[in-house]
Amino acid sequence: MNSFSNSYKDAGVDVTAGYKAVELMKQHVAKTMTSNVLSGLGGFGGLYELDLTGIKKPVLVSGTDGVGTKLKIAFLMDKHNTVGIDCVAMCVNDIICCGAKPQFFLDYIAVGKNIPEKVADIVSGVAEGCVQSGCALIGGETAEMPGFYPEDEYDLAGFSVGVVDKDKILKPDTQKEGDIMIGIKSSGVHSNGFSLVRKVFSVSESNLARHVSELGATLGDTLLTPTKIYVKAIMNALNACTIKSISHITGGGFYENIPRSLPNGISAKIEKSAVEILPIFEVIKSTGKIPERDMFNTFNMGVGMTVVVDKNDADKAIEAIKAAGEEAYVLGELVKSDEGVIIS
Repeated sequence: MNSFSNSYKDAGVDVTAGYKAVELMKQHVAKTMTSNVLSGLGGFGGLYELDLTGIKKPVLVSGTDGVGTKLKIAFLMDKHNTVGIDCVAMCVNDIICCGAKPQFFLDYIAVGKNIPEKVADIVSGVAEGCVQSGCALIGGETAEMPGFYPEDEYDLAGFSVGVVDKDKILKPDTQKEGDIMIGIKSSGVHSNGFSLVRKVFSVSESNLARHVSELGATLGDTLLTPTKIYVKAIMNALNACTIKSISHITGGGFYENIPRSLPNGISAKIEKSAVEILPIFEVIKSTGKIPERDMFNTFNMGVGMTVVVDKNDADKAIEAIKAAGEEAYVLGELVKSDEGVIIS
């Protein structure tokens, strides 16, 4: 491409670096391509042909999110090939809460300095997240913004679209007392609460490199563990039985997210002993001397997603989720109450 500007480069923006980054990321993006994608990288828009086979009344469901201050961990560790998975996960895990199947994804990367190899590394994670969720990476944007971001830092956000038959959109108002809430295991902190995490551990390169016996790994590797993507598990469960509601446990933990999928007058009663709390949360709690309620109101505590079914469908749902490779168990039941979440 015969495109360059020395004046723009002197101002801190190297357009040729952008072209190189696109070339390097093509191999990763190619892994996500499906027959529905009608365009390649480099155009002004991504073209995607919807396959509406078996869908009578298609409804598009969209979701957008970023990775948040978890990126600070990636900067300190100089490891950039996993945060893209987080970015995809935060979007597609929201979409499936409506019963929709993600179709495609777009990313936005803003950098202080465009280092093509680093950008390609970031995109490799985005592509891996798309592969895990079965959606295509059909486009994106890399913006070099000198003077706005430090040269060695960046921000990462994404956007995804899914589709669901209108008649199959989940109906939370059908939930009733005695329904069972199933918890699906998380991989760790996921991508929420990292402002508190960074404060608790006073994160630095040396702190992140420290091996923590309770974790069986370094603190940095544990914190940078990518967010679980639950698309395949949820699609399996939807095919196996009637799912009444789904909650993605993100920032705000149990107390904020679970009530979002419950009707008025119904609460989730969860026995604390039923929650399989991951070691990282015990370490965060003890190190930061954080009250237990604050922990459950900030982190997923080891439960990345909850699913509500009739008690007669609980075994079917758990079996379907496990068949997709995820760990699931009965977390609690629904009761008549206006408290939203009751943990005792």
